[in-house]
Amino acid sequence: MYTYNPEYPSFADLRKKAEKRIPRFAFEYLDGGCNEDVNLIKNTSDLHQIELKPTYLNKHAGSSMKTELFGHVYDAPFGISPVGLQGLMWPNAPEILAKAAKEHNIPFILSTVTTSSIEKIGQVTDGKFWFQLYHPAENSLRDDILLRAENAGCEVLCILCDVPSFGFRPRDIRNGLAMPPKMSIKNFIQIFGKPQWALNTLFHGQPEFATMKKYMPKNLNMKALGAYMNQTFSGRVNEDKISAIRDKWKGKIVLKGVASEEDTRLAIKLGLDGIIVSNHGGRQLDAGQSSIKSLEPIVEKYKGQIKIMMDSGIQSGPDIARTLASGAEFALMGRAFMYGVAALGKQGGNHTISMLKTQLNQVMEQVCCQKTEDFYKFKV
Repeated sequence: MYTYNPEYPSFADLRKKAEKRIPRFAFEYLDGGCNEDVNLIKNTSDLHQIELKPTYLNKHAGSSMKTELFGHVYDAPFGISPVGLQGLMWPNAPEILAKAAKEHNIPFILSTVTTSSIEKIGQVTDGKFWFQLYHPAENSLRDDILLRAENAGCEVLCILCDVPSFGFRPRDIRNGLAMPPKMSIKNFIQIFGKPQWALNTLFHGQPEFATMKKYMPKNLNMKALGAYMNQTFSGRVNEDKISAIRDKWKGKIVLKGVASEEDTRLAIKLGLDGIIVSNHGGRQLDAGQSSIKSLEPIVEKYKGQIKIMMDSGIQSGPDIARTLASGAEFALMGRAFMYGVAALGKQGGNHTISMLKTQLNQVMEQVCCQKTEDFYKFKV
C-alpha cells in the first residue's frame, strides 16, 4: 500500500545504515541518552512489555489509521518529534522531513534549536506545522519568536518543560558537542571518512541555529556561541511563564516533557490543549521513569480532560500500537525519522513514514482493530 525501500524495512536497518553514512560525533549525538543510558534503554524495553490480544473471528470491514487531533484529521496517529541540530545529522534534514510530513498529512514539529528557520518550514508546509518553544530568558525575545511562528502559520505551539538543565551526555562531552561546542582533530578525521555527508554539508552550508540567527551577534566563535545559548534560554518554565504564553498565543498549546500527574493537572488548570508525555528520548534524567510508565497513571486519571500524546522509545508500527493501546491518543517519534534521513537522504522522510504506516496497518488488521481510538480494547 505504501512505497518504501525494501532494503531498509525496519528501524534497526535505518539505524545501521545511518551509522555508516554520518560522522561518529553526529551519530552519537543522535543515538545516545544521558549518563549511563538507563532510561534510554527502559523507554523501549518497558514499551515492549505491552501486549495486544487479537480477536480473529470478529467481523472486520477493514482498518483506518485516520486520527482526529485538534480539529484536524491526520492520515496516521503519529508525527515527527522536534529534534535539535537536525542538519548536523544530515544536511537539510528539517526541510526533508517537513515536506514528507505535509505530503503524508502527519504533524511535523520544528525545534527552536534546529537548523531550519520558522519561516522556511512555514513555506515548506504551507503553515501546516507545529513549533516547539525553548523558553527564552527575555520576554521580548519570546514574544518575537511567537509572532514569527504565528505569521508562518504554525498550528500548534509546544512549550518544552523538561530541559531546566542540559542533560549530562558523556558521548557529546567527549565529542565536543556539549556547551560550549568544540571541534577537535578527531572530529575532522571522522568527517573526511564520510565524503557524501561532507559534500552535502558543503553544498547546504555549516549547520546553524537558523531560527535564532537573527538575534545572534555576528561572527561568534564556538566558546562565545555556547555562552550566548546559555544566557539566551532560561530552560525552566513555571506556571507564570506558561500563563503569559497562554494569554498571547491564539492557537492550540501543548506542554511537552510531562512525566507526572502533578504537571498534567497544572496543564489542565492553565487551559492548555494537550500534553506530550516524554522524557526527552532518555536524554535528560537517567534516574527517571520510562515514558510508557509515566503515561499509565496520567491516562487513568486525566484521559478525556486533555489530549494526551507520547514520545520517547517508539520505534515501529507495533510500538505505536502499544502506545495507543496504553491510552495515548497520538504517538510522536524523533530518532526513527532522523535515522531515516541520515540513511537515505532526500528519500528518508517518505520512506520512514511509509514504513511505519505499513507496519501499523498490519497490526491493526492482525488484531481486527478498525479505528486507532479502539486500540485500548486489545490491550492484554
